[in-house]
Amino acid sequence: MPIVNRLADMHEEITAWRRDFHENPEILYETVRTGQKVAELLESFGLDEVVTGIGRTGVVGVIRGRNGGTGRVMGLRADMDALPIKEITGKPYASKVEGKMHACGHDGHTAMLLGAAKYLAETRNFDGTVVVIFQPAEEGGAGAKAMIDDGLMTRWAIDEVYGMHNYPGMPVGQFALRPGAMMAATDEFEIKIKGRGGHAARPHDTIDPIVTGSQIVAGLQSIASRNADPLKSLVVSVTIFRAGDASNVIPQEATLAGTIRTLDGQVRKLAKERFLSLVENIAAAHGAVAEIDFIEGYPVVVNHEEQTAFAADVAEEIAGPGMVNRDQPPMMGGEDFAYMLEERPGAFIYTGNGDSAGLHHPLYDFNDDAILYGSSYWIRLVERALNPAA
Repeated sequence: MPIVNRLADMHEEITAWRRDFHENPEILYETVRTGQKVAELLESFGLDEVVTGIGRTGVVGVIRGRNGGTGRVMGLRADMDALPIKEITGKPYASKVEGKMHACGHDGHTAMLLGAAKYLAETRNFDGTVVVIFQPAEEGGAGAKAMIDDGLMTRWAIDEVYGMHNYPGMPVGQFALRPGAMMAATDEFEIKIKGRGGHAARPHDTIDPIVTGSQIVAGLQSIASRNADPLKSLVVSVTIFRAGDASNVIPQEATLAGTIRTLDGQVRKLAKERFLSLVENIAAAHGAVAEIDFIEGYPVVVNHEEQTAFAADVAEEIAGPGMVNRDQPPMMGGEDFAYMLEERPGAFIYTGNGDSAGLHHPLYDFNDDAILYGSSYWIRLVERALNPAA
């Protein structure tokens, strides 16, 4: 495709940016160096406006089209943050920061959007305005919500918003998406079960938090199996169970923690209600007290139908016929781009990362061969949406 060929001249430069970000990972809202480099590059591209500090450490760039920017406003978002994982890839550009690495490809997401921003700022082959959004703290910090709370959507009057994520195991050059629910809501919980400790040989003198906790673990599985519609996705996973320090002592307390994943708002509400009821009542039945911390996480990522169809058409133009899966099965992982899709219509798309290690794995690395496809997608998305004749 012509855009891929045009971007080929920039591939080495974009790859260098990506590897620099990879060497210098920053987690959550600590993306100070990353944000500064992004802002400096955007300034050098000649953008009309570059603003830092949106959502604490987020960066926003504005590119006005050939008509001076009047008309529709499109938001394109990339995440910048890394993960608290020790890298073991052995790559020459591996992380230089102990215990932190770009294990989810946000370095690639940032670089691809930078490449598109440079091209769009040079060519201005569109009407309206493009807002490039570089977001911190996707990995558990709700950076998207922080940027929205700082006025992202209203300050720049964004009409539509689009996001993209690499997908290990999908061939480079392919894309995938779906209308409707694409990624799950990600609620979390911690339960402190307070019983009465004592000698293990005299269990009748105790209120055993381990037995109580075990019953709670088993009971929570009934939410999916006996409360939720079996045709709707729900996962309840207890992933932490801590209690006791000695084999002959029944402890005073136990701690459970885990996650609840859903793809439907009503199922999410039901799961929370049943969770609270089950935990409290099972604990009470054993004479224990349950202190519950229920943390409502990211919402469901819901792609809007019209924008999803349009994004799929653009991706097919870049990748070629048959290279876009328009009915990608939803996954139970979470993504805070959901907050942006709650504010404005838009779509979230996957782009192939090839045969790489999985996301959040210490051997993961973003595939630089995917850069041309991702940057090209961003460019054509803008040129087709803001230039109907394109």
